[in-house]
Amino acid sequence: MEMKPKIKSLPYGEFKDNESLEKIVQQLHEGGVNVVTGSLDQMIDWGRSNSLWSLTFATSCCGIEFMAVGCARYDFARFGFEVTRNSPRQADLIMCAGTITNKMAPVFKRLYDQMAEPKYVVAVGGCAISGGPFKSSYHVVRGINEIVPVDVYVPGCPPRPEAILYGMMQLQRKVKVEKFFGGANRKEHKPIIVNGNENEISSSNECEKQ
Repeated sequence: MEMKPKIKSLPYGEFKDNESLEKIVQQLHEGGVNVVTGSLDQMIDWGRSNSLWSLTFATSCCGIEFMAVGCARYDFARFGFEVTRNSPRQADLIMCAGTITNKMAPVFKRLYDQMAEPKYVVAVGGCAISGGPFKSSYHVVRGINEIVPVDVYVPGCPPRPEAILYGMMQLQRKVKVEKFFGGANRKEHKPIIVNGNENEISSSNECEKQ
């Protein structure tokens, strides 16, 4: 059953007509009323992307760079990232800054499972991405993507605070395109690898064949 909204100044037939809505908004603007139009998805994504709460999870030197981002010189409070939580139930993302050993891996996975959906993972530094200088060691996980799905990779050993800020801005872009009402979220079944040229984009299978 279709629900028909009742608005005195707007017939139902014109409710989905953008020109009629724009005309009403223009009349309100001329009368000194500030009106912003948009979809509910845009409003929710705007609020979520600018209030990403990170779970405090720093295991090595990359955590010092994360602390530097929160200090006065870089101040990631400008983007709404300054709230860090000690409980996974209150966090939106895990920023894994440091080495994950085989002994730490079950704990890391448990914290990820305890987070509420939607949740995100940011891998900071070479150790979290691929094991870093300890890749050949017997006790280090060769990338946290073997344990949990990763949304953003921030390379470096350790990465500078500017790189962490850029990685968080990329996560913001990902959050802003998500949909809650109608439609499906965009998903990439295979990672896209850019070969240095903007026109040369190949899938992971093509790179393996080469």
